[in-house]
Amino acid sequence: MKKQKIIIVAITVFACVFMGVVDAVIQPGYAIKSVIKIALFLLLPCFYSLYDKKLQLKKLFIPNKKGFLLAAGLGVAVYGVILAAFFIFRNIFDFSALTTSLTSTTGVSKSNFIFVAVYISFVNSLLEEFFFRGFSFLTLKKVSNRKLAYIVSASMFSLYHIAMMIGWFGLPVILLSLIGLFAGGVIFNYFNEKYNNIYLSWLIHMFANFATNTIGFILFDAV
Repeated sequence: MKKQKIIIVAITVFACVFMGVVDAVIQPGYAIKSVIKIALFLLLPCFYSLYDKKLQLKKLFIPNKKGFLLAAGLGVAVYGVILAAFFIFRNIFDFSALTTSLTSTTGVSKSNFIFVAVYISFVNSLLEEFFFRGFSFLTLKKVSNRKLAYIVSASMFSLYHIAMMIGWFGLPVILLSLIGLFAGGVIFNYFNEKYNNIYLSWLIHMFANFATNTIGFILFDAV
């Protein structure tokens, strides 16, 4: 158990640090970055499962309808809170550098934003739920303890996303985002723990991404 715990934590930290370097330092195009992310967040845990047969990652994808309405309601609430926060703070913090940074570092622009937004909302969110909630939380919880699994999953989830935001916002927005992302990670973990699958947290995650994509449309003046 101790060896499994160390390996799962090590894979989680390694993948997040590597992706952080890719996002903040290497800054390839969005397509290349997505391929690297799939290799780290999907293939790396799958390769490890070939070594550790007890992981049974396929069970993470077994559907469970329990809690669906609650997750949908919470997702709508999250969408509203994120949008409200944007409109409240848009005149306080400078968001003008975001679109310029996205275009220059990842190639995301007004012309391809719709495609990227759809990918982020449906595919990327499922990839992150599999990695952070399925692998780094549910799987880790089985071989360690509940507290460690919550801390590792939520902290790595928040720090990974902060690495992507470097250069987008000033320090106050970064700190607010860090707190919000950690809290979001804890909420996602709760749904995974209660219903033992990743679909409900994926639903909430999708609504959060719908909100950030809506903000992106506004900033890119694409609506």
